Amino acid sequence: MVDVFLKLSAQDRRDALGVAADHSGRPSHLLERAVWAVWALATLYAPPPGEHPVFKGGSSLSNAYPVIRRFSEDVDLTYDIRAIAPDLVGGSGEGLPKTRSEEKRWSSEVRRRLPFWVAEAVQPVIADALAVEGLAAAIRVEDEKLFIDYEATAAGSGYVAPSVMLEFGARSTGEPASPREVVCDAAGLIDGLVFPKARPRVMYAERTFWEKATAIHVFCLQERLRGDRFARHWHDVVRLDAAGFAERSSSAQIDVFRRKGRRSLADRLRGGC
Repeated sequence: MVDVFLKLSAQDRRDALGVAADHSGRPSHLLERAVWAVWALATLYAPPPGEHPVFKGGSSLSNAYPVIRRFSEDVDLTYDIRAIAPDLVGGSGEGLPKTRSEEKRWSSEVRRRLPFWVAEAVQPVIADALAVEGLAAAIRVEDEKLFIDYEATAAGSGYVAPSVMLEFGARSTGEPASPREVVCDAAGLIDGLVFPKARPRVMYAERTFWEKATAIHVFCLQERLRGDRFARHWHDVVRLDAAGFAERSSSAQIDVFRRKGRRSLADRLRGGC
């Protein structure tokens, strides 16, 4: 007989998480939060919302790629700018502004439109799924962020709230990206118990490397790190390098330069200048 974790009683879920915690060495409340994060991704990536968002950031590195084990506080997603602002982007396949003023105009308009899309397209999908499955959770929407506040069955330290945040952006296409399987940390640890799984479109780790390297460059150039939590970018870049993604991302960027006829700069990049 196969049981579905989220259909179990609160006590049975608590017991299952305790067993999974013993097997994995991870705290029960973090395993439970991961269940809800994967459930949210699975729900989001059912059509129609799932056509355009791209799963990215540190959470994608820990859930879709075996790169990091750092606990991520939220689920970062990019909504394709070509879908939310086709009137601005036009026929541009890359979805890139041509000038600084155009970039500012696009960003301003995207910030204005994105909260409406989250409230009108994402919130109803999540709310309907919670109602249909009879799950004990509530939804909050704050601008471009959607929070799923679930009824916790595993006690935590108080540092991690029983809530999953989906944070949306829409200032790029999110490409390159491809579907990848995402499973719960507790999956496979208990025979006969099924946990949620999802297959979101995930940003390539090579691009994530460049996004984090660029963020580091900006922080250093500004000479202000804005708190200890930004150290995660350094950690993630080191782990991406150890996994070989830094080298692959550099080679891919060099190929782009060469295709555009910028051989001298490509040679300088390969030489480490």
